[in-house]
Amino acid sequence: MAKDSLVIFDTTLRDGEQSPGASMTREEKVRIAKMLEKMGVDVIEAGFAIASQGDFESVRAVAEAVKNSRICSLARSSAKDIERAGEALKPAARSRIHTFIATSPIHMDYKLRMKPDQVVDEAVRAVTLSRNFTDDVEFSCEDASRSEFDFLCRIIEKVIAAGAGTINLPDTVGYAEPQEYGALIGRLMNSISNADKAVFSVHCHNDLGLAVANSLSAVLQGARQVECTINGLGERAGNASLEEIVMAVRTRADVFPVETRIDATQIVPTSRLVSSITGFPVQPNKAIVGANAFAHESGIHQDGVLKYRETYEIMRAEDVGWNANKLVLGKHSGRAAFKARLTELGISFDSDEAFMDAFSRFKDLADKKHEIFDEDLQALVSEVVPVDGGEKYRYLAMECHSQTGTQPSARLSMSVDGKEHSVEAEGDGPVDAAFKAIEKLVNSGTRLKLYSVNAITQGTDSQGEVTVRLEQDNVIVNGNGADTDIIVASVKAYLNALNLLSSGAMRTHPQKEGV
Repeated sequence: MAKDSLVIFDTTLRDGEQSPGASMTREEKVRIAKMLEKMGVDVIEAGFAIASQGDFESVRAVAEAVKNSRICSLARSSAKDIERAGEALKPAARSRIHTFIATSPIHMDYKLRMKPDQVVDEAVRAVTLSRNFTDDVEFSCEDASRSEFDFLCRIIEKVIAAGAGTINLPDTVGYAEPQEYGALIGRLMNSISNADKAVFSVHCHNDLGLAVANSLSAVLQGARQVECTINGLGERAGNASLEEIVMAVRTRADVFPVETRIDATQIVPTSRLVSSITGFPVQPNKAIVGANAFAHESGIHQDGVLKYRETYEIMRAEDVGWNANKLVLGKHSGRAAFKARLTELGISFDSDEAFMDAFSRFKDLADKKHEIFDEDLQALVSEVVPVDGGEKYRYLAMECHSQTGTQPSARLSMSVDGKEHSVEAEGDGPVDAAFKAIEKLVNSGTRLKLYSVNAITQGTDSQGEVTVRLEQDNVIVNGNGADTDIIVASVKAYLNALNLLSSGAMRTHPQKEGV
């Protein structure tokens, strides 16, 4: 018997970005969106168009770049939100407006200060208006898991009649438990007279570590769309992990009566890209995409796997993209080969100048590192994707001194607005000294919130990928830098963050713009 299709709705670019410090530039959002498209994601929620001009432009850029996935923008139930979303989505081959209003008593009383009848009327108006901009409208009952059942039935029946084709029932605060949440979905679908006219969707948060379990429980009760993110990224404790949902459905095909169209071999590459861009490293024991997900330390396990893999492995590592990235280029590779490989990775450039900058950096890397992998190319391109307003600060050269019994120091050459400067400083270590040298020159007034180092590939010649998170006037940005020299990578990351701050390319959270 044919299985139902499970719609995979990815909200990494919207809800995932609401993780403190996970802001992305427009170019970074487009890169991730192209990977999601390559993976086969059905719906990509590209952002919250009214949140800021940057978010509007990001939604529009994703809508222009992606052709095979449906592009969605979030919008509250207000007319301004919906009109802004509709405008941003105009270039999309296939679009969706995702509008919402809170339905729980606590939200209606204390946040909205609206009566239930007013909430229903507002919801119907929002869906009706959204249909003027797209034929695909999703309506969400915010805080559905704490809403009254009869009220949910009433408002859902009304919005379906008004033209909502997808009904989302979020566990907004991660309060639900799998058995009760699944039962809620099943009961609603059986109680609402026109439920057959819409796809029922779930959007679960992970505050109690139950986001994936709640989502899968709902699927068993009839939900046919799951809203999720790469690596489980999202507000507070995050969202349901796309990779866990997809592989649970695939691995336990005997239990779940659904299938997805996801190309699972793209899961690990996409996970690494999102981790690199957001600066949120994946914990080693994370299911599917963690470094230890397919590692076996126990002698008993190793012996079993060698004799018969299925004794201790329920999935094949290569099926989700592990070890799929091979050596592709070297120091003798030319521009055509370099460009062809980047195209395969979904990477393109707005200008010949940007491409040549990337190629020049590739050649420099090839002189330092014998084996160059796809991950190296992703990190290299992260450095050269231009930020809005250009590159105010640029690393030129550095000399560091660190010796037991002496104060570490760094002498740094860098350009500011095209003018070269040299500055030196001492610190607790060479990285601290380098950062203090930068600040001695630029005096940015920022606070360092995070300094993180990860090896991009294996081996002592691996590039170190550094994330620097800076805060300035309540705005948080992540700067990324990669180099075979960790101190150089650190300086590049710090300057990248300063460039983002100076250009205004980062996204400000909606809460900070008063919308």
